[in-house]
Order: sequence, then C-alpha cells, then structure tokens
Amino acid sequence: MARLLDNLLLLTVGLTLRIRLLVYWSLVYGYCALCSGVALLKLGWSILLRPAATFRWTVREIPPACLNDTSLGTHCYVRIKESGLRFHYVAAGERGKPLMLFLHGFPEFWEFKSEFRVVAVDMRGYGESDLPSSTESYRLDCLVTDVKDIVEYLGYNRCFLVGHDWGGTIAWLCAIHYPEMVTKLIVLNSPHPCVFTDYALHHPSQMLKASCYFFFQLPHFPELMLSINDFKALKSLLTSRSTGITCKGRWLTSEELEAYLYALSQPGALNGALNYFRNVFSVLPLSQSEVKAPVLLLWGERDAFLEQDMAEACRLYIRNMFRLNIISGASHWLQQDQPDIVNKLIWTFIKEGEGRKSYRNL
Repeated sequence: MARLLDNLLLLTVGLTLRIRLLVYWSLVYGYCALCSGVALLKLGWSILLRPAATFRWTVREIPPACLNDTSLGTHCYVRIKESGLRFHYVAAGERGKPLMLFLHGFPEFWEFKSEFRVVAVDMRGYGESDLPSSTESYRLDCLVTDVKDIVEYLGYNRCFLVGHDWGGTIAWLCAIHYPEMVTKLIVLNSPHPCVFTDYALHHPSQMLKASCYFFFQLPHFPELMLSINDFKALKSLLTSRSTGITCKGRWLTSEELEAYLYALSQPGALNGALNYFRNVFSVLPLSQSEVKAPVLLLWGERDAFLEQDMAEACRLYIRNMFRLNIISGASHWLQQDQPDIVNKLIWTFIKEGEGRKSYRNL
C-alpha cells in the first residue's frame, strides 16, 4: 500500500511538472506570436507611410575614428585552435600584470591599465571577431569555452572577470564552470542565470520587460525589423530616453552611435548578435550553481529591461563575499551613465581582501 501511494505521489508530481512546463512554453511562444503580430503591424504602417524608405539600409564601409583610436589600447587578434574562430580584442597595460578581462569592453575602464593587463574582447558574433552563421554556434557552452580559451591564450590561468548584459551572463557561467579561473567577478546589470530563469517564470512584469527575448526567437524576421528604415529601431533602442542612456551629458555622440551602426550593419552581424537570444532558452547543465569567487554586482536603478529585485536574489548563489550597489539614476547602460562611480566601486572591490599581488601569474 505504501509503495502504491509513493508511486501515485511521484506520478502526480511528475504530471504537475509537465503541465507547468507545457503552460510555461505555451506562454513563451504565445507571447512570441503576439510580439511578431505587433511588429508586422508596425512594418505595414511603415510601408504605408514611407514605402520607398522602409526597406532601405546602408552597410557602413568606413569605420568611425573611435573604433581605431590607438590611445585606448592595442588592437590584437587571436585564433583559437579548438573552435577555429578568430577573436578581436583590445589590450592595454603591461604584460605580466594581473589580467582584467572585459566581456564587451567599455572604454571608460581603461584607467585600470595602471595596475592590470586590461583586455576587452569582441565575443563571437560581434565587432571584428568571427561571425558564425549557425544558431547552434552560439550555445552557452560555446560562449563560456571561448572565454576560457582566450584567457589561456593570453598566458594566464586566472583573471578578474568583468561583464555587462550578455557579457555578464557569460561571466556568471564562467565563474560557475571554471571557478579556479576567476579571481573576482564583477557584473553589471545582469542577474545570475538561475535568478533570471526563476524570476521571469514567476513575474509576468519581467516577462514583459524581456519581450524582445521572445520576438528574437523567430528566424530572419527580427533582423529585417531592426534594419529597415536604415536601422531606425536600433537607433531608437540606443538613444531613446526610455531604453538608452539616461544621464544628461552622457548621451551617445553621433560618432559613437555610428560606431554601433557600423558594427551591426556588416553582413551577418545582426544575425550573430540575435543568435545569443535564440539560445537563451537552451539548457547549460550545472552540476552546481554557486559562485565561489567574490562578487561585485552593480545595478542601474532605472534599468528598462531587468527588474531590480533580481539583484538582491543573486545573493543566494554566492558562497563568498558579495557586494551589491544600486546606482541611483543609472540606466541599463550604467557604465556610460555613471562611469566615475562605477570605476570607483570596482577599484574599491578589487583592492579588498587578499589583494591583487597574490594573483599575479603567467
């Protein structure tokens, strides 16, 4: 009798989980269909208003001067033997100093070159790094392995790892899968992957904020919608007061905006960038989800894409020291909104504890 009850209980739990999963994915794809419908209406409206301009876009052939500014560092390339991909990175600071690796680097951070070998890398699908066309090439395990391979190529076995947005997600996963590689972890506006998954599942408001995740699951159509009217949607994303930089005086200059458009207008570039989102629902097996390295999490108070409650929830997955700083008035792009504050908080964090010199290695 007891065994029968146990089997019945297991069957009930299993059925409940399957129903919950079915409902979840029905919501995901239903919302994706809704987003697609809205996008189609916008496309139709654009064709009615400006039929000649709707399907016009320009591939930028001459890079803006800021992309080749040697004062920011030395432009280098590395080809990883295992993946066969070539990666572009910019490096500053003396060789032999502790490595500080930025996943999608921010020019404001070059001040760290006084005490670190600072490297900002274009991840696969971005900038001057290779742009694989296959969606499968952007699986989370591939992206995490890229970081490990680059660190080893640079001659290091440990680094101070800094990531923002998608770079932050990859940084979290690197710290989980390769804990021995990460001395300290610094993440900007990107929650621990487990926090994001659980929070989005239980909070429809976050699902709405992350609506682009669902729209980007479609093949080809998102690339079209982002590029029509000469990348009007991308320009709006980067410059509008709701989704762009909020701090007056820090708004993108015309040259900086053109740098983004130059990179994303290259053949295959939008496809590579969106393939990150098309793998966001893929499962990266985690034997454990705790982060052993000390963690600094910086969060813009006015993030238009992520809810602030997720930042505090990350504490549950940190085994070591955890610092959380909510930066008042800052947007999702807080390193550009408040660079001085961000830099000061990072300096304070990396000088805490055991210090930098104990991690000096080649």
